[in-house]
Amino acid sequence: MSDPLILALPSKGRLKDQTAAWLADSGLELRLGGGARGYSASLASLDGLEARLISAADIALALKSGEAHLGVTGADLLGETGGAEPLLALAFGRADLVVAAPRSWIDVETMADVADVAHDVLARTGRRLRVATKYTTQTRAFFASHGIADYRIVESSGATEGAPAAGTAELVVDITTTGATLAANGLRALADGVILKSQAHLAASLTAPWTAAHLACARRLLAGLEARARGHAATQLAWFADQARAVETVLKRFEHRPLASGALIARADVRTITEALAAAGVGPVAASHPTYVFDSACVAADRLEALVKR
Repeated sequence: MSDPLILALPSKGRLKDQTAAWLADSGLELRLGGGARGYSASLASLDGLEARLISAADIALALKSGEAHLGVTGADLLGETGGAEPLLALAFGRADLVVAAPRSWIDVETMADVADVAHDVLARTGRRLRVATKYTTQTRAFFASHGIADYRIVESSGATEGAPAAGTAELVVDITTTGATLAANGLRALADGVILKSQAHLAASLTAPWTAAHLACARRLLAGLEARARGHAATQLAWFADQARAVETVLKRFEHRPLASGALIARADVRTITEALAAAGVGPVAASHPTYVFDSACVAADRLEALVKR
């Protein structure tokens, strides 16, 4: 028996629940091994795959080391760790990676203001402005993009937002969803201090041992996920067969191609297109939402294979 494709999934918290719900919505029920607290699992109707439940931060590391082929984790962690390529954005687990300053710094609202403060602190004290963060790679790149060099990073292993109050740093770079935790610690995000608007991604390891069997299993998984995403975004229209010519004329204006018994359109376009069909005398027109919309191509799987071959 060949080694299975390893899919790393979040083991706890809201991200775990959201990931399980996303898979279930795509027809892939997560079946835990060893009961509710088990750390291995399988996906219903998908052979050749083993799911492992670990922390979101460890998922990024597992992808970088090649211990997992695919994984679901935040873009913030993927960007910090490296070694993996996002394949699908999942529209949950949203958060921002931001630069935050004490609210008492009333004259510091932008990164340009930070540059001025950093230069002033160095000139007056001979010390560099301290920035507490777990996200050292992305912080350095962001500060460099704003031409700021008069600072030093204080690597944080605990609650980063508490660093200014504890006297260990002046600024923080941290992840936030609502800003409530920053506010509770007397901090606010800078106006132009958003480093990354993060969300959960399904990402692929660039270092894992990808075999033909692994790629085939990944394609089955990704094709189903893409088909469900298309289903969410589409509406299917249907009409009587004797109205086909009038329908084709209308749909050409919207750059849609009719199917043999209907047409797939974006849900956002339903009202506009059905009104145009009604104006052309087409009716009644039935609208329904498909569960899946499969295509001959799978964009994510094609991209994965190109990455592996590269």
